[in-house]
Amino acid sequence: MGRRDNPRFDRRRRIAGRPCSVPGFPLVKITQKALAIAGLVVLLGAAYWVQNRSDGAKSSAAEPGASGAMAGGASGAAGGGGSGTGAGAGGSGGSGRRGEGGPAPVEVAKVEQRRLEDEVHAVGSMRSNQSVMLRPEVSGRIQSLNFRDGQRVRKGELMVQLDDSLQQAQLAQARAQAGIAATNLQRSRDLAAQNFLSPSAVDQAAAALAVAEAQVRLAEAQVARMRIVAPFDALAGIRTVNVGDYVKDGADLVGLEDNSRMWLDFRLPERVLGRLKPGALIEAELDALPGKSFKGQVEAVDSQIDANGRALLVRARMANPGQVLKSGMFARVRTVMGVRENALVVPEEALVPLGNKQYVFKVEPGEKGQQARRIEIKVGMRLPGVVEILGEVKPGDSVVTAGQSRLGRGDAPAPVKLVDLNRPAGPRGAASGASGSARAASGSVAVEAAKVP
Repeated sequence: MGRRDNPRFDRRRRIAGRPCSVPGFPLVKITQKALAIAGLVVLLGAAYWVQNRSDGAKSSAAEPGASGAMAGGASGAAGGGGSGTGAGAGGSGGSGRRGEGGPAPVEVAKVEQRRLEDEVHAVGSMRSNQSVMLRPEVSGRIQSLNFRDGQRVRKGELMVQLDDSLQQAQLAQARAQAGIAATNLQRSRDLAAQNFLSPSAVDQAAAALAVAEAQVRLAEAQVARMRIVAPFDALAGIRTVNVGDYVKDGADLVGLEDNSRMWLDFRLPERVLGRLKPGALIEAELDALPGKSFKGQVEAVDSQIDANGRALLVRARMANPGQVLKSGMFARVRTVMGVRENALVVPEEALVPLGNKQYVFKVEPGEKGQQARRIEIKVGMRLPGVVEILGEVKPGDSVVTAGQSRLGRGDAPAPVKLVDLNRPAGPRGAASGASGSARAASGSVAVEAAKVP
């Protein structure tokens, strides 16, 4: 039996021809999966080295002069309140407690006293004091137009005269009949005085006279309906008809606008209903008249709220000096709900919310220097950048605006060191590290604590 025909030799050849994990057999080839894993591990290691190197450079630039105290501050922050030495001492960890390395650097601001206006902004439209579109009550042909476009007219002035020849003839006929009735009545009374006529005949003559006089008044009313007059002092618009046009009843002839004073209609949200009262001051700015503002006063508030937009219709009265305001102008309205003359305001950064309450840290002199005490306050009006506060503060008090996270959450006073950002930086060293801003002190110590293994 030859070697190639030997079963043992054939079994060894099959084993040698494929990878095997049995100890003692070397791997023949490395799979692509193993290469990919190895490459990923190398890339992650390089990225971790680059990140640690850049973070180290940033931390050293943010805290100059703290090289001798960095280790103590970082260990104090990582320990959640342990003490450190140098400028970084006293950094707080996850427990929120201030360290015992010295007063915490903070920034402060003064409590100011200002005049605040409780205001709401809206948009609205201008309306004239009175406005009407003249329309005829009866059909007819225009006989004359007694005005010019844009002319100011007086109350009762004739504007449009329709052809009234037929109505004038009817009026003359009615007057003639009334005259005959009056003569008959007088004759009947004379005959009745001589007992030649009964009293009933006199009554019939008196009734005939009353009917004739009524016919006269009816004819006069028909003549008057052919005359269209101005109902009030106003400014005429542009007419839409000419002399000789036949117009039907209700057709538009010309508009009249009384812009001696103006109304401003605008809508406010329903949440201001309890604060809005007639007489509230408003100030309007118009896009058509940039750089000018017009003041007015709330005249009336609608009796109901629009169910679609939950808005309340408000009408304000405004003067119109120079007749520059026109009906239909777009206006931006500022409504003053109330005025607080001696309101106390602080920067918004001074507020420290905790649950449903608001706090500020008030800086007061202590036995060993300045100290900050947490006090509860109530928030009033808010303006851009500032907020009104109500509580145990008075004008001129100092409140902390940055660095509150290092003062803890208890009511016990905490020693602080006031930081003046406008002062030039001192020499590099451990002492200069303590005079950095409160934001850099609280933020950078937390970052370094996260890096310490």
